[in-house]
Amino acid sequence: MDIEPGELTVGQLSQRSGVAISALHFYERQGLIVSRRTSGNQRRYKRDTLRRVALVRIAQRVGIPLAEVAAILKLLPENRTPTRADWERISECWQAELDRRILHLEQLRDDFKDCVGCGCLSLDRCALANPHDTLATTGPGPRRLLTADDAPCHPAHCA
Repeated sequence: MDIEPGELTVGQLSQRSGVAISALHFYERQGLIVSRRTSGNQRRYKRDTLRRVALVRIAQRVGIPLAEVAAILKLLPENRTPTRADWERISECWQAELDRRILHLEQLRDDFKDCVGCGCLSLDRCALANPHDTLATTGPGPRRLLTADDAPCHPAHCA
């Protein structure tokens, strides 16, 4: 069968990861995972590919583009199984971005029903929170939800 200890067939990887075989082939074409080919041209995956596939799925769930996932995965070693320290290092790369995403989701959940901070004057509350559209002088977009450098902020912490 030309399978080495610790390797998985594409079917085994699919079953264990919960990802369709066609998606695994796509991930491989995108450089997210790698396989070796047997003498019969069948794919064989190292067992640590399961962790890579899990990372891809989780990243997709929170909207991280596959190009960013591929860039992060390139930080992992190719010739050895990644260690806990390797995974911690790539986790740190996303920390600030994930914090920003969480903040944006909290803003959408908590603040959108009352005010999107845009200075639109379309809600009855805008006349109190932004009389005469004074926020327009600070720039375009949802001013109450952006800092001076257009980074998100929590309305309770922004002027």
